[in-house]
Amino acid sequence: MILFAAATGLRPAEWIALEKRDIDRKERVVYVRRSFTRGELKIPKTEASTRAVPLQARALDALDRINSNRSPLLFPGERGGYLDIHHFRPYQWRPAQKSAGINPIRRVYDLRHTFATFALRAGISTFDLSRYMGASLTMIDRHYGHLARDGREHAIKLLDALNAPEFDPWTLVDARSTPKTPAGVTSENESDA
Repeated sequence: MILFAAATGLRPAEWIALEKRDIDRKERVVYVRRSFTRGELKIPKTEASTRAVPLQARALDALDRINSNRSPLLFPGERGGYLDIHHFRPYQWRPAQKSAGINPIRRVYDLRHTFATFALRAGISTFDLSRYMGASLTMIDRHYGHLARDGREHAIKLLDALNAPEFDPWTLVDARSTPKTPAGVTSENESDA
């Protein structure tokens, strides 16, 4: 469950509400359609929160480690219902971190930050990341923008590669398809001024 959360960037309330039917292994996506908060199942408030998130190999490996159960939930609680995050944090999450020597102790929500960090380091655009995480571009930039420090250097490398001697960048633009008159201007609507 923890590896899956870190590999997808879902909010804890979202991965708690996941059902097995939300996983599409063929398309390698998980569909986020609901969340479980304060003992209540909720439909996302915004259209951006209902989304398809790509499943990288680490997420699929984490799913392969799940023990089979009869619950429709992907990560059921001990009795088959929804996981109680308020019980999970102090009795499982924090002790596991202490035994692993993690200091300072991290929040469960920090798994979302882990995903954002790795995604930005992998070169995923902030635009795509905002769609996968169900967050605005402003929020991505505000919370994770500092992690994309190498963005400018990466852009320079991509542009220099495009201008490498083996490429003629000007052949990538087809000047023949450029209109001779400005778009939207015709002899009928051209001004006589």
